[in-house]
Amino acid sequence: MRHSGKIGALQGLSAGPIARQAGATFTVTTPGQGFTDITRAVADFLGQSGIATGLVTVFCRHTSASLTIQENADPDVQTDLLTALDGLAPRHAGYVHGAEGPDDMPAHIRTMVTDATLGVPVVGGRLALGTWQGIYLVEHRDRPHRREIVLHALGA
Repeated sequence: MRHSGKIGALQGLSAGPIARQAGATFTVTTPGQGFTDITRAVADFLGQSGIATGLVTVFCRHTSASLTIQENADPDVQTDLLTALDGLAPRHAGYVHGAEGPDDMPAHIRTMVTDATLGVPVVGGRLALGTWQGIYLVEHRDRPHRREIVLHALGA
């Protein structure tokens, strides 16, 4: 027997022309493997853009770090996610690509299953994130790196 959820009616529909766009970049210096909350930086960019309704795109310009939207309340979630990624793409697993060290190829695999780009709707001049959601840069390498994030917003 197949069950499916009930889909509610559309609420708060808005439509209109795209009136403005904005773009910027910032860097994140990571301490090594782990999560860095970048929500505030993205929200600050949005506030400066003047866009009240639209979309913010967040893009990580690297192949061994990624972006995710995850829970921002309990840090144990991040610990468990890192453990799961370690199980999915362990170091020293005999990868062919290893010139940059045993953490490089697993970092590429982890980026492939997470993402380099996020799109976040903008409603009322704010990121339309859920109560317990934050935007994170995930560093997959063991040593510190400087990661560049590109932002673009469009809307009205």
